[in-house]
Amino acid sequence: MILLHPLYLERPIAHRALHGMGRPENSIEAIEVACDANYGIEIDLQLSSDGVAMVFHDYDLRRLSAGIGAVRQHTAVELHRTRLKGASSGIPTLTEVLDRVDGRVPLLIELKDQDGGLGPNIGALEEATAKALEGYTGLTALMSFNPHSVIRMRELCPNIPRGLTTCAFTKEDWPLVREERLAELRPIADIEAADASFISHDRKDLDNPRVAELKAQGLNILTWTIHNATEEAEARRVAENVTFEHYLPA
Repeated sequence: MILLHPLYLERPIAHRALHGMGRPENSIEAIEVACDANYGIEIDLQLSSDGVAMVFHDYDLRRLSAGIGAVRQHTAVELHRTRLKGASSGIPTLTEVLDRVDGRVPLLIELKDQDGGLGPNIGALEEATAKALEGYTGLTALMSFNPHSVIRMRELCPNIPRGLTTCAFTKEDWPLVREERLAELRPIADIEAADASFISHDRKDLDNPRVAELKAQGLNILTWTIHNATEEAEARRVAENVTFEHYLPA
């Protein structure tokens, strides 16, 4: 098990970087401001059509950018030229983000599910992520809602801490995923297979007995997404650190 560096527990983590006030989610502008404020940064990865890890949350371009269609339908060059709403920059590659951060703050990197049903049809994004991380000496940690992705990152990047992004896995929140698969995920049973040292768990489900059990076993507990100081205080009864947005933790 590769443990998280203590800074992941000491510095609040900016969700999709320090976005807002004209800075889009996962943008270079939001990343630079988060670095200047000395917060940790959580970013999301999607895959371009030519196999490059792109820093972008959604599967579709419309909500966050001037583009149309799925991220997977466009090359990295096309995506980099696609302007993010409210910014002059385009969608960055993971390599570009690593170059910008340059070890200034810890990065918490979430690989978005590429299977479509949190199943085993993964691999290309994981390989692209590992390629981008080669030679990077700053602090990184990897996670995903899809345990297959985290297990694959154990093989590709054995020296980088890994965790599972977790929640209650309700059908309401995951309407496109089979109920049988959601039932498999609810017990958070893939910790050992992934050799995970932490979970990042939905704040609304922190009272889940399984979270307490994992904490008692020595896993670090992070939580998402915190929106104000009241939520933070409540979450910290269980979680050791918070991923936040739309306010500034102390």
